[in-house]
Amino acid sequence: MKPPKGKYVWTATVGEKGQIVIPKQARTLFDIKPGDTLLILGDEKRGIAIPPKNTLSHLYGAAFSSEEEDE
Repeated sequence: MKPPKGKYVWTATVGEKGQIVIPKQARTLFDIKPGDTLLILGDEKRGIAIPPKNTLSHLYGAAFSSEEEDE
């Protein structure tokens, strides 16, 4: 079965210190470089997500916008 366009699945192994290695194909695709900071989102029912780097500023803006700005 071929995955839908733009959708990917990778596996990662968790080491003894709780660290994971992001697969090279994923690092290349999402331009993840050594020293980058990644945002990890967790939901007990849906799991863990690591959104692309450029969404961090969008999420920050959405989380901290005032009610006055939303009107």
